[in-house]
Amino acid sequence: MPATPTACRHLLSLFDLSPEEARTLLARGTELKAMRRRGEDYRPLRDRTLAMIFEKSSTRTRVSFEAGMAQFGGHAIFLSPRDTQLGRGEPIEDAARVISRMVDAVMIRTFDQETVECFAAHSVVPVINGLTNRLHPCQLLADMQTYFEHRGDIRGRQVTWIGDGNNMCQSYMEAARLFDFSLRIGCPAGFEPEAQLLSAGADRFTVVHDPLEAARGADLIATDVWASMHQEGELENRLDLFSPFQVTDAVMAAAAPDALFMHCLPAHRGEEVAASVIDGPQSVVWDEAENRLHVQKALLEFLLVPGH
Repeated sequence: MPATPTACRHLLSLFDLSPEEARTLLARGTELKAMRRRGEDYRPLRDRTLAMIFEKSSTRTRVSFEAGMAQFGGHAIFLSPRDTQLGRGEPIEDAARVISRMVDAVMIRTFDQETVECFAAHSVVPVINGLTNRLHPCQLLADMQTYFEHRGDIRGRQVTWIGDGNNMCQSYMEAARLFDFSLRIGCPAGFEPEAQLLSAGADRFTVVHDPLEAARGADLIATDVWASMHQEGELENRLDLFSPFQVTDAVMAAAAPDALFMHCLPAHRGEEVAASVIDGPQSVVWDEAENRLHVQKALLEFLLVPGH
C-alpha cells in the first residue's frame, strides 16, 4: 500500500524545518559540495525520480534540481503546464494523487502558495516548494549556506533586505526567525511584506523607507528585481518608485565593512543593483547561485534517504 499523504515530510516553507534541521542541512550542503569537488561517487538516489512541475519559468531552479538528481544517480522529469493535464484544468488534488504514486518526490514552481499546499495535502511523497508568489525557501537555504561558508553562523547578525516586500523578502523573514538574526527591511511605502508575517515576528523585523538607514551596520545586504515574473506590467511605475532603493556603493558603504551582498538572480544591473556592487568584491552571488545545487541535494537526501 502507498504511504498516506500525512506520512512524509515536505518543504513548503522554511518553518517545515526545525532550527537544528536547518543548520544540519546547510552543513550537509557544504559537505556535499566538497565531495563533488573531490570527485567522490555518491549516488543515494539510484532509481529514484523527481517530478518537477513548472508553472513559472526558471534557470537556477531547473538546472540545480535536475543536475542534483543526476549527480545522486536519480532522474528528474520536467513538466510544464502544456505538458500535463494541469494546464487543461485537472484538479490539483487529482494530479497530486496520480503523480505522487509514480515518483519519489515532487518539486513545484508556481504562483499561489495554496497550490503547493494543496498538492502536498494529497501527495504520498515529499513535495518541495521551488517558488511561489509568497515564499522561496530553497533560495533562502542557499543564501544561508553561502553566508555560513563566508562568515560563519548568522545567529545574532544584522541582515538588510532592500527592495520589494516580495516572496524573497518574506522568506528572509522566515529565515530570521529560524536562524535567529535581525532583519531590517528597506522598501518604498506601500510595498511592505504581508502584515501577518510582520506581526508574527515583530521582535525580529524593522521596516524603514530609507535604503541608507536600512543598510546601516548590516552584515548582509540582499535584494531582488523590482518587478517579479507576474508584475511585468507594473515595471514602468515601479522604476520610478524603486529607483531610490538601488543597492549602490553608497548603500554598501553604510553597511559593516565586511558586509556581503546577495541577489537571487537574474539581476538587472542599473536597476535594483549597481554593476559595481554585484560585480564587486563584496558580492557572493555566484557562490549563492551554485549553492542552490548543493543545499537542494542535501534537502533531497534529507527527505528521501532514511537517517539523513
